Amino acid sequence: MIDRSEILNLLMSAINSSIRAGALIMEVYNSDDFQVNLKSDKTPLTLADRLAHDTIKNDLSKTFIPVLSEEGRNIVYEERKGWEYFWIVDPLDGTKEFIKRNGEFTVNIALIQNRFPLLGVVYVPVTQELYFSFTPEGAYKVSDVIPTKDANFCYDNLLGKAQQLPFSAKRNNIIIVESRSHTSDETLEYIECIKSKHPEVISISRGSSLKMCMIAEGNADLYPRLSLSSEWDTAAGQAIVEGAGFKVLTYETQERMSYNKEELLNPWFLVKGNAKI
Repeated sequence: MIDRSEILNLLMSAINSSIRAGALIMEVYNSDDFQVNLKSDKTPLTLADRLAHDTIKNDLSKTFIPVLSEEGRNIVYEERKGWEYFWIVDPLDGTKEFIKRNGEFTVNIALIQNRFPLLGVVYVPVTQELYFSFTPEGAYKVSDVIPTKDANFCYDNLLGKAQQLPFSAKRNNIIIVESRSHTSDETLEYIECIKSKHPEVISISRGSSLKMCMIAEGNADLYPRLSLSSEWDTAAGQAIVEGAGFKVLTYETQERMSYNKEELLNPWFLVKGNAKI
C-alpha cells in the first residue's frame, strides 16, 4: 500500500509531466506542420500526440509503475492483469479538436489502484487550466498554469492557488454536455427523452475530458456517453469527477466504471453531477 506522502509525490510527477507535454503540444499547435497520420482504427495521430507520449512515458517510467497509454496500447492482458497500480495516459485527448484548432483538447494522466482511479490530472494547454484530484482529498482547479518544458511545481504551491471543486454557483437550468465529435444516435435520443420530461434542460457540446471537468466544476449536470470510448479517454476525468463528489456509472448496471479490462473499451456510461434527472 502506498502512503499519502508517496501518493502526493506521484500526483506531482503526473502534474509536472502533463504541463511539460502541454508545452510540446503547443509548439506543434502553433506551427504549420501537424504531421497527421491515421491509426489502424482510422483515428488521427499527430506529431503532438507522439511528442507528448514520449515525454510522459519517460517521466512516469521514473516512478517504476507500469504505464498504459493510448500510444502504447499493445500490452497483452496476461502481462497487465495482475497490476495493482498502473498509470493510464492519453497524451492528447481530443486530437480531432486539436486538428480543428478549437482548443478543446487535454492531456490526461490517471493512477489506477485495483481497477479504479486513485488520482487524476487533466491539463488544458490552450486555456492553461489544470485539474487534479487525489480522490480522498478532493478535486481542484488551478488557472494560469503556463505550459513549460521544465515544469517543476510542488503540491503546497499549487494547492495554495487552487479552487476546490465543485464551484458553489447555483443555476436554474439543467445542463447536459455531449461529445463534440463522437455523439451517437443513441446519445441524441437519450438527451431528447430527458428534454421531453424536463423543459429546463439545455445541451451543449465540448471536446475531450472537458466534459467531465464541467461536471466536476458543477457547470454541467449530466454527460451521457452512449457510444464507444477507451479507458484512457476517461480515467483521469473520472478521478476528477469522483474527487468532486460525483459519479461515473455504467449505463446498464449503474456500477462504478472500472479499468484494466481485457478489452480496453468502456461500456456506455453516464457522468452524473448534482441534478436530479
